[in-house]
Amino acid sequence: MDSYQDENAAVIDRWITEGWEWGKPVDHETYMQAKSGQWSVLLTPTKPVPREWLGDLKGKKLLGLASGGGQQMPIFIAAEAECTVLDYSEKQLESERAVANHEGYRINIVRADMSKPLPFADASFDIIFNPVSNCYIEKVEPVFSECFRVLKKGGVLLCGLDIGINYIVDQSEERIINALPFNPLVYDEHRKQLESSGGGWQFSHTIAEQIGSQIRAGFTLTDIYEDTNGEGRLHELHIPSFIATRAVK
Repeated sequence: MDSYQDENAAVIDRWITEGWEWGKPVDHETYMQAKSGQWSVLLTPTKPVPREWLGDLKGKKLLGLASGGGQQMPIFIAAEAECTVLDYSEKQLESERAVANHEGYRINIVRADMSKPLPFADASFDIIFNPVSNCYIEKVEPVFSECFRVLKKGGVLLCGLDIGINYIVDQSEERIINALPFNPLVYDEHRKQLESSGGGWQFSHTIAEQIGSQIRAGFTLTDIYEDTNGEGRLHELHIPSFIATRAVK
């Protein structure tokens, strides 16, 4: 039997085939605008990451962690960063290759499971950019420990984090139906809900778990902001369901 991580990779591949928003690569015009300094990137659904969170990217070694899809890496390369992207979805990585081939740049593309030890040496990167993704893995603390290991001293970790609100409500977001934590490996009802929606394997994580794991790994938190789903009832009621964090080694 495949691991839940393998099943999730297959689910994301299917979503991309169906036109998933987070699997659509940037076009040539967006890439060229980025080369002229006009760009923004997302860690969460709607709010652009503050440019000061990233600083001058020229010559910086940047890891896009679970960041495939040809959306952020082309922007960072246009800003003259040296990029490596790691993802477990073949189709997300195909998009990275397609944009790189079309625009004629080099990028290091790695297929690996973010819940396992990262295949990089200690102190390999200046920046790690990790959009919302750890809702697809059960344990987050090992990820942050590995991020600390592969970052250089003074390196920056930027994360988009789901804070669990989406997992307590039904699909219409009208009713609260679940207790937390949401964990389909533990609770059959959670597994059945995901099976009926085609949602793969997903897991809730608390703010304390996610930020606490960064602090325990050795990071210093320097900034944070909230974001909504971008659509749906929770969004219309201005209820945040994500946070983005900036931390430094």
